[in-house]
Amino acid sequence: MQKIQVQGVHHITLTGADRQTSIDFWEGLLGMPFVFDQPNLDDPDEGHLYFDPGDGRLITIFTDEGRSPDPRPAPQEPGMVHHLAFNLSRAVFSQVVKRLDARGISHSGVKDRGFMDSIYFRDPMGLLVELACYRFEPPVGCTHADVMIEAHRMRVARGDYNIQEIHLADAIETLVGRRQQSLSKDRSPGDPYRTR
Repeated sequence: MQKIQVQGVHHITLTGADRQTSIDFWEGLLGMPFVFDQPNLDDPDEGHLYFDPGDGRLITIFTDEGRSPDPRPAPQEPGMVHHLAFNLSRAVFSQVVKRLDARGISHSGVKDRGFMDSIYFRDPMGLLVELACYRFEPPVGCTHADVMIEAHRMRVARGDYNIQEIHLADAIETLVGRRQQSLSKDRSPGDPYRTR
C-alpha cells in the first residue's frame, strides 16, 4: 500500500450566488483577479468563475442567476467547511477593519492567534471567511510550515498551551542554524559587549 502524495491545493470550488455578486465579492472586495470563465461542465445552467487568490492557485465559484445572496451563517456541522482563510501582508491587514467598516460589513475585529492575527466575516452566501496575517517571515529556503512545525515542537517540549512569538523566534533561529552554513566553529550566542 502506498500514499497518494499531494503537492498543494489545486483549487477550491464554492457555491456562490449570481455572477455579479460573486465577482463583486471575490474580485471587488478581496482583490482576487477574475481569470477564467466557463459553464459548469456538470450543470450547464450554472456558470463557473475562476479567481486567483494571490498565489497562482484558484478559487472557483459556481454561479446561478436564480440564486440570491443568503447571509445566514452557512452550516458548520462535522464534515462541512468551517471557514476559508486567506493570507494578507501586514500592511494590508492593518487596513482591514477600516475597509470592512467603510462598507458596513460586520466582522470579528482583530483576533490574536499567537503566531498570526485574524479577522473573520461572512461572504454573501454566509460562508465564514478569515483574513490572516502571519507574525513572522520564514528564513530563506524555508516555508511557513517549516517554522510552524519547529515552533510546535518547542511549544510541546516547554509545556506551553499554544504557539507564541517566542516559539516562532526560537524556531527561526534553529532553522537558520540547520540550513545556513557558517565558518564559525561555535555558533552559540555571543556577547560583543563583555569586557575582555
